[in-house]
Amino acid sequence: MRQKYYITTAIAYTSGKPHIGNTYEAVLADAIARFKRYEGYDVFLQTGTDEHGQKIEDKAKAQGITPKEYVDRVAGEIKAIWDLMGTSYDKFIRTTDADHEAQVKKIFKRLYEQGDIYKGYYEGMYCVPCESFFTSSQLKDGKCPDCGGEVKPAKEEAYFFKMSKYAPRLIEHINTHPEFIQPVARKNEMMNNFLLPGLQDLCVSRTSFTWGIQVDFDPKHVVYVWLDALVNYITGIGYDCDGNSTEQFKALWPADLHLIGKDIIRFHTIYWPIFLMALDLPLPKQVFGHPWLLQSGGKMSKSKGNVLYADDLARLFGVDAVRYFVLHEMPFDNDGVITWELLIERLNADLANVLGNLVNRTVSMSNKYFNGIVKQTGAEEPIDAELKAVAVGTAEKVVRDMEELRVADALTDVFALFRRCNKYIDETAPWTLAKDPAQADRLAEVLYNLTESIAIGANLLNPFLPTTAAKILAQLNDAPRALEALNAFGTYASETRVTETPEILFARIDPKVLAPEIEAIEAKQRAAAAPKETPNYAPAKPEIAYEEFEKLDLRLAKVTACEEVKRSKKLLKLTVSIGTEERTVVSGIKNWYRPEDLVGKTVVLVANLKPVTLCGVESHGMILCASDPEDKELAFVTPEKALQAGFTVR
Repeated sequence: MRQKYYITTAIAYTSGKPHIGNTYEAVLADAIARFKRYEGYDVFLQTGTDEHGQKIEDKAKAQGITPKEYVDRVAGEIKAIWDLMGTSYDKFIRTTDADHEAQVKKIFKRLYEQGDIYKGYYEGMYCVPCESFFTSSQLKDGKCPDCGGEVKPAKEEAYFFKMSKYAPRLIEHINTHPEFIQPVARKNEMMNNFLLPGLQDLCVSRTSFTWGIQVDFDPKHVVYVWLDALVNYITGIGYDCDGNSTEQFKALWPADLHLIGKDIIRFHTIYWPIFLMALDLPLPKQVFGHPWLLQSGGKMSKSKGNVLYADDLARLFGVDAVRYFVLHEMPFDNDGVITWELLIERLNADLANVLGNLVNRTVSMSNKYFNGIVKQTGAEEPIDAELKAVAVGTAEKVVRDMEELRVADALTDVFALFRRCNKYIDETAPWTLAKDPAQADRLAEVLYNLTESIAIGANLLNPFLPTTAAKILAQLNDAPRALEALNAFGTYASETRVTETPEILFARIDPKVLAPEIEAIEAKQRAAAAPKETPNYAPAKPEIAYEEFEKLDLRLAKVTACEEVKRSKKLLKLTVSIGTEERTVVSGIKNWYRPEDLVGKTVVLVANLKPVTLCGVESHGMILCASDPEDKELAFVTPEKALQAGFTVR
């Protein structure tokens, strides 16, 4: 029976579309899951969406829709991006799923009944985006210590969890399980900043909003979003608080790896383990707090206008190119950086030059010199030994890297093999060998060595760039190999025919060609980040009685002719029909309309206004227009459907 491996991502908060930094976590989890499957594990990858909380309620209200309608749309968008990036999840959980909500209610009630949860009042500073309370001493420069955003005073009745009851047990677990929190710097932060100074009891319910899972024995309370969200790791695989958990839960729990961002490490290494202790469940084996992917030297934020989205990047560069960049450029325990310049430079240098050019040259030479047949001849030379040593030693290095979750290092090791292949081409100079018929066997051996080395690399590349790896093996006409088979050189079947026309895996990117599209994306970011101006409305006028309004004779009028008024920069002369007669009206709209554009339009006319003479032209009436106070924008008031001229407006 295969050994299980249960891996989870943090569930994405449905406050909006996830940027590439958020998407990185899904890609990272997928790469780990794929590699574990390659090693022979029975892998279960769970991801999903976190859908409750005040922020969701506020956003839905601002858009005039229900919270459920809002999260349905955003959850669908998140799932689509995960799918676009090739995330091979086994379960996509939503915290609005009925079975999850039912278990959250039961878990909350059980913890209350066993004395771990009690009712009280909370008074402190609250951060809406983080859904977190803080004391004044925990604030950083008066702002949220997690996101740096504004906080506001909050006081409300709430239920609390007795954190201190389980703190000593958690401290002991962390001390006796050094692998539990990774990287080590995250462990030190949790111990020194939170656990050792003493844990405060945690607020686990809210009454100031309603979009959440209701506490069934106290309906004015909803379960605090973090308790609701964290238990997804057990509800998603069939945990039942009444003791009727599924066989799947029994097989998968405890999780082998919780993969999360470093900003939520506290919730996963302090609150979550304590909840599990209270439920008498084993703790996850490891929590890995990965670093952030920064843009332009700072954390990505819509308010800063520096957000990049995976679908935009994939459209410009391809899915596997984006996967390569985020996996390769994120260090183990330090933040990574993404910029347009760095992205293009890396893709050109590594994917186009090192990998794409290598595969294309090798397949093309086999076709050129041997009609596509790759043959092992035994015409070896000492220079071959180093290439073979690198090829057969790469799998062991990658396995070691992946055991420590050093994914960027694993990719670097695979590309070290591809780089060694390129060096081997320079050392053996196949084009020179091809000029001497006596060197035919040697040339064939060189191309075989290259093809076998590329095949080994492609198999190891598969968890990280699955589409690219499949394309390489297809061009070599080779089948995927078991991991253990990569420790031997010579598995590629001699006299196999490669593809006749090699596909360009990665073309070089010309920054100048992409510049207009990049500028369009950045302009969209700037527009989204720009502060929304409050319209400068004209002041309200004094109230009037209905009898005064009734004195106005408002009628639909059709413009039959229009021309400029001589000696005027602003006025147009319109001839309008109101059914029973035609009139001339002068209007100061020359800056917004051309005369020829107005003929045939239906407008609203104040028909009983006393005539006046403007620039020598008698104007009999006034056309109604809407405009801002500065007259920057102006438009006629028109009926929504065609009506007869002369009809009254009332």
